[in-house]
Amino acid sequence: MTHLSTLPRPEYPRPDWVRPEWINLNGQWQFEIDHGKSGKERGYADNGHVLPGRITVPFCPESKLSGVEYTDFMAAVWYKRDFTLPENWTNGRTLLHFGAVDYMAEVWVNGVSAGLHRGGYTPFCFDITSKLVPGRNVIAVYAEDDVRSGRQPRGKQSEKFHSHGCDYTRTTGIWQTVWLEQVPETYLSDMKVVTDPDNACVHLEVKVCGNASGDTVTAAAFYDGKAVGEASVLVSGPSVKLTVPLSEVHLWEVGNARLYDLKLSLNRQDGKGDAVSSYFGLRTVRLDGKAFRINNKSVFQRLVLDQGFYPDGIYTAPSDEALRKDIEISLGLGFNGARLHEKMFEPRFLYWADQLGYLVWGEHANWGLDITTTEALSQFLPEWLEGMERDYNHPALIGWCPFNETWDRDGVKQNNAVLQIVYEVTKRMDPTRPVIDTSGNFHVVTDIFDLHDYDQNPQTFRERYEPMKGGGEVFNTFPNRQQYEGQPYFISEYGGIWWNPKQKDEKSWGYGDRPTSEQAFMERYEGLTNVLLDHPMMFGFCYTQLYDVEQEVNGLYTYDRQPKFDPALIHRINSRKAAIED
Repeated sequence: MTHLSTLPRPEYPRPDWVRPEWINLNGQWQFEIDHGKSGKERGYADNGHVLPGRITVPFCPESKLSGVEYTDFMAAVWYKRDFTLPENWTNGRTLLHFGAVDYMAEVWVNGVSAGLHRGGYTPFCFDITSKLVPGRNVIAVYAEDDVRSGRQPRGKQSEKFHSHGCDYTRTTGIWQTVWLEQVPETYLSDMKVVTDPDNACVHLEVKVCGNASGDTVTAAAFYDGKAVGEASVLVSGPSVKLTVPLSEVHLWEVGNARLYDLKLSLNRQDGKGDAVSSYFGLRTVRLDGKAFRINNKSVFQRLVLDQGFYPDGIYTAPSDEALRKDIEISLGLGFNGARLHEKMFEPRFLYWADQLGYLVWGEHANWGLDITTTEALSQFLPEWLEGMERDYNHPALIGWCPFNETWDRDGVKQNNAVLQIVYEVTKRMDPTRPVIDTSGNFHVVTDIFDLHDYDQNPQTFRERYEPMKGGGEVFNTFPNRQQYEGQPYFISEYGGIWWNPKQKDEKSWGYGDRPTSEQAFMERYEGLTNVLLDHPMMFGFCYTQLYDVEQEVNGLYTYDRQPKFDPALIHRINSRKAAIED
């Protein structure tokens, strides 16, 4: 297992599916920008071709940490490096993993194409066993990216030369860890977890790659080091289902994770089995009238908008500690979760959310994708389903939100069928979590009716939601485009109060008028937040936002993660009991 202190991001990148035999390929790679997308014709993938530049993976070339810092548009980029195959990696399969490459990627090993992947936010891997040779081997990676095409989700990556408003510096190419993994000829490839605390058990669906007919899969659960359950099942196909009864029930709750360890093993008749380490959290989520219940308890969601950007790494956190720190900052402000906004976050962020009892909503980076025709489904659904599969088992993840603010494009309205189909597919893939079709607007079919409201005046903010308390009119920002049908209701973006006295230039951006003083800020923040805490039909809120990002200065912390206010003051306001809470 490779954990060298000189490697950037040396930690294991997939903490819910761990094997001991792996090699981290982060660090120095050869690099070249291919503006004309002609590198294939020029033989860049061949072993003998040397790229002239250098880049530090897994940081994108736009970032400081990459060593490149090229922030103009790049039509395509190339990467290259060699590695030495360990002598003991000869009796199984070798898998080459990429955490994420933005956007369209092709990979070669020793000059032979290993495969292609489309989607800038989801992981992929190739079995490269047949392409390897003893000793030195060469990997080449080609990535195309066009955030202006309308044919790919870009999230908050700017489609203009400059970062502007709430769109920021772009990310091109590799931006998550690259690694090699050694597995047996027949191995455990994936798992789906459904926890069932009411029946003191956990249900597993385990996938097996290769011919394991007649073999057995065993799952053993542990709590605080103590064995608390085990089950085995005979393999008769590419996947098996088994239920592990638990002798002890410990619930995963907000602020109190109580995670179980899980050991999976493939027990083969020839003795060449496989073993994987994982974990799970026992918890349930359900909607009940206007309440959102976690483990049958009404929990008010004190969420904050997290953009997942970093000054020196852009999309990529500079360290694993930085991922954890963002959650700890949020908890210190009295929030209990976040909307992971317009981006599929790194798996290790979700790992820390699991570990710290922090609620998260999974969202895709839909901005930039033209959804005015059903053609968008071919660009959206495959990546969305990959992301769902990657993140399904995380107990911290309590809901899905595939789209955010689906505005008209060049005067053309969204194709409602796109949102409806994505909603229905999401529900089929995961019936255990609620789904918001498109946060803010324009709803088509949704389990939760959420709005974005950046009114900066606490009095008018309160007045528009007051009639709801007595069964009167429910406020709807776009009544001509979306209809409220009695669903649970919350304001999933509010505030966005423009405040950073140190950044007053014309490029800075926020919502509404700037407060004149820190005291005025706190009065506005408390006034707006109290409206939502005191409303008996609101199950949560989401404040915009946790930290500044480039020119957007409405964070509670600065972009370099320094507090703008005394965190204890924000914590006091946020943590007061809400009207809907048990």
